[in-house]
Amino acid sequence: MKCKGFIAYNSHFRFHISDFTPVVDIIKKYFPELSAAQLAQLAQLAELYKEWNGKINVISRKDIDNVIEHHILHSLAIAKAIQFEPGTDVLDLGTGGGLPGIPLAIYFEDVFFTCIDSRKKKAYVTQEIVKALQLTNCIALQQRAEEFKEKFDFVVCRAVAPIDKLKAWTEHLIKKDHANPLPNGILALKGGNPKSEIKLLPHYEFTEIYELSDYFDLEYYQEKYLMYLQM
Repeated sequence: MKCKGFIAYNSHFRFHISDFTPVVDIIKKYFPELSAAQLAQLAQLAELYKEWNGKINVISRKDIDNVIEHHILHSLAIAKAIQFEPGTDVLDLGTGGGLPGIPLAIYFEDVFFTCIDSRKKKAYVTQEIVKALQLTNCIALQQRAEEFKEKFDFVVCRAVAPIDKLKAWTEHLIKKDHANPLPNGILALKGGNPKSEIKLLPHYEFTEIYELSDYFDLEYYQEKYLMYLQM
């Protein structure tokens, strides 16, 4: 996407960012550091999800009107817990339609994101959204984690599986050398009681819980958290 002043363009959309003031204001409230170009991309991303959701159920149709508050902001919560170093390689496991990978790729312009999903339709939607946004730091693949051979600094995901299964599926994908202040591992966005997840791991595993209500004052985030597992 090219951004001239406050006007965003691509093959599907042409809009003035002021047309999306409510969307932009919500994002700017929590991420004031984002540039006008990044805000335009995130506003465009919300419209792309609404467009695609009419064809393929990427986001619950009951919740599509809350795509910014419940999905894009939720994905960006990872940026509250860690600031990835430039050049970091991140795997988005079970990406669905590109969440959390695409919002994070917009935020972290110098970090490379690989979004994988075993479902062909979901991988295809993610590929098409990446193309529409003209993101050069993000790719989407139809791929199972167990069969993947690449190596990454971090695995991110959103409500994919219990933490013990995530560890089993991805421990062969994590690089041994650390390039960030936070050691390599899994960053999993979850809901409910984190104690039930922690119990699934041996006591010696290092985990950290980030309560998302500390970052966002929306009711939706009262029982949402980010779980970090060092690998």
